[in-house]
Amino acid sequence: MFDAVDPITLARIQFAFTVSFHFIFPAFSIGLASYLAVLEGLWLKTGKTVYMDLFKYWLKIFAIAFAMGVVSGIVMSYQFGTNWAVFSDKAGPVVGPLMAYEVLTAFFLEAGFLGVMLFGMNRVGKKLHYVATLMVAGGTFISAFWILSVNSWMQTPVGYEMGANGQFLPGDSWVEIIFNPSFPYRLVHTVLGAYITTAFVVGGVGAWHLLKDRTNGHARKMFSMAMWMAALVVPVQIFAGDMHGLNTLEHQPQKVMAMEGHYESHPDGAPLILFGIPDSEAREVKYAVEIPKASSLILKHDLNAPLDGLDTIPLDEQPPVGIVFWSFRVMVGLGFAMLGVGLWSLLARWRGKLYDWRWLHRAALVMGPAGFVAVIAGWITTEVGRQPYVIYNLLRTADAASPLDAPAVGASLIAFVVVYFAVFGTGTWYILRLMSHPPHLGEMGVKRGDTGPIRTAGITPGPTQDPGNLSPDSLSSLKYVEPEDPEVKL
Repeated sequence: MFDAVDPITLARIQFAFTVSFHFIFPAFSIGLASYLAVLEGLWLKTGKTVYMDLFKYWLKIFAIAFAMGVVSGIVMSYQFGTNWAVFSDKAGPVVGPLMAYEVLTAFFLEAGFLGVMLFGMNRVGKKLHYVATLMVAGGTFISAFWILSVNSWMQTPVGYEMGANGQFLPGDSWVEIIFNPSFPYRLVHTVLGAYITTAFVVGGVGAWHLLKDRTNGHARKMFSMAMWMAALVVPVQIFAGDMHGLNTLEHQPQKVMAMEGHYESHPDGAPLILFGIPDSEAREVKYAVEIPKASSLILKHDLNAPLDGLDTIPLDEQPPVGIVFWSFRVMVGLGFAMLGVGLWSLLARWRGKLYDWRWLHRAALVMGPAGFVAVIAGWITTEVGRQPYVIYNLLRTADAASPLDAPAVGASLIAFVVVYFAVFGTGTWYILRLMSHPPHLGEMGVKRGDTGPIRTAGITPGPTQDPGNLSPDSLSSLKYVEPEDPEVKL
């Protein structure tokens, strides 16, 4: 059934599917880890049980999201060897060490402290447990740091040398490679996006429970905290996105041309096209709704500044305009919708109606998943806008793929789709089920199995009894005693 399909197209679809599915979970866990650190810090500072109840409530959700993020990310590493072996061979000397640094720093840090964070509340001191929570939160950020450094280098490659066999070799300074021209902007924009994504999930869950019971103090607290994030951080994100766009215009102009829908150059000021239907054959945006010269004002801060269009770029170097054009508008549109919810919450807070305005709660509930859609749309804009290159202006996507037949790639793609929706769909359903239960006083946290690890040698006698002196009668009298631990098994 795949004989007539281009294997490179199937490989791209497969990687796009797995990375989009994977990106959902880190975008949530990065922000949620920091939110948990804030909750535990406020509990230590104020002693208010509401913060610890919310910490335990969201800790269970974090554990599942974190696990699914790790598992879904492993698959992409294998695809570098199966579907993109040429890319791995040519870019491995630069990309490989950066990804190894992510494992050696972030992964080890998270693995070392995650168990203490999840299960150590009653086993270590409060301050030590808080340190563990901070380490996990820091680990998620460090992980994003290295992964985004790799991706940014592929977008704006610098600091490399070309080997005799066509490989990209690191030059004199790894600092230049790591802190490549687009990395600081992409790091800030992506991490803020993760924080905002988490804020709207928390706000949506809080709004859901307020709609059912507006007197729930725990729901009030989480909704208030989320709306503060929406009101204060979304404007910062819009500014960071604008700076990222200006950096992209400098280093990847054809990506911005596709985002703006500028098929033609505008020597006297370019219009801002709000909506329309890009037609790459006719080289125009049909039914365009535009604001004259506004694009030049945004990108050049001058109404009459000239802007080049795609007519200055060879056809074989232009990205797919339709996908980039609309994914960018989805991201920006959702960003301004989030800003609207944040400003609405400020008005409600100023009038003392934050917990009473039902339409605000409904809006926050509807916007709960908006962050996930926005970050995926932004990721599509970034990756598709780089095409037809996998390493910008240096290695084409068509030249980076493994020499595979279409049926082989198609079969693995179908397997990924089935397994991902079955496994991660179930995990997502369970997360939503946890969220449907309202947080309450004395919230239970994550707990490992009561019986501990399985002992293949059978029953292990208690420490006060010599196993050699146990009789059949004494063995029959042994019983299991429920541990005195207030936490509940997940």
